[in-house]
Amino acid sequence: MDVINAYKEMSRRRKLNILIPIVVLMFIGAYAKHRLIDRKQQAGGQLQNKEMDETSGIAASTLNKGIYYVHNDSGDTSRFFAITPDGKLHTTIYYRGHKQHLGAIDVEDIDVGPGPVPGKSYVYVGDIGDNGSSRKFITVYRAEEKKEWGRDSLANTVPVPINLKYPDGAKDAETMMIDPIEKLIYIVTKRYDTVGVYTYPLKYRNDDTVTMTLRTKLYFKGIKPFKWITAGDISKDGTKILVKSYEKVYYWQRQPNEPAWRAMQRPPRELPYKQEKQGEAIGFTPDGKGYYTTSEGVFAPIYYYETPN
Repeated sequence: MDVINAYKEMSRRRKLNILIPIVVLMFIGAYAKHRLIDRKQQAGGQLQNKEMDETSGIAASTLNKGIYYVHNDSGDTSRFFAITPDGKLHTTIYYRGHKQHLGAIDVEDIDVGPGPVPGKSYVYVGDIGDNGSSRKFITVYRAEEKKEWGRDSLANTVPVPINLKYPDGAKDAETMMIDPIEKLIYIVTKRYDTVGVYTYPLKYRNDDTVTMTLRTKLYFKGIKPFKWITAGDISKDGTKILVKSYEKVYYWQRQPNEPAWRAMQRPPRELPYKQEKQGEAIGFTPDGKGYYTTSEGVFAPIYYYETPN
């Protein structure tokens, strides 16, 4: 019996000698992940007003330093919000919705970029959601950005709408981007194994109804619905592109004289991303050196990430 017990003790020690280094390595790996990756997932704050309960887009102001515009998903009235990166609400901006439906139907993204008057900045509100793929057209509203939106509590604006049709039938979309280089509206559809990338020039007349151009189709690996595309942004200098799904963030760097849609045909780089409750918003900082994400839900956190060099 003593021999058997001695053998068991030796076996136990061998197992510990193997197990302890494994545990140490796992600890070191977890610490390294925290230092090298999780530190890029800094919660910049959280949305601080209950009115912002279904946030689906975020975009940096051009006129107001430290101000970002966000908006709610379907079911809200025609409005968007000016906030700081820590989530404090500064201004609620109301706008007039489309005359045929007296307000926005399903706003899914927002962006800031150039427009018809050189040197002026414009906010674009994308009423582009279509869960049933049944809308005759989607609508993008363009409003000239105002300096006072960074400091007043309430504001009103009368935007110029454009009605966009797909050349190949109605689709659901949650991603609208403004290309400041080629002066294009980009719409990226949401569902299915491949998504479509569509464009239309920023130069348009009030309440035009036009057909977009299909530029390319993109395939992203993953399982539906987690792979569905929910947001995107092009940096203010036009050189960087972000597209996100519910679980991943994809990144492209654009070459000189290269259309954004052509850059998106290259394999993207996957960036670190802390999966959110229902993450449907992503937007670059004004200098493009970082970006913010946030999610639907009351008091949703706002995360900041550094953009790769």
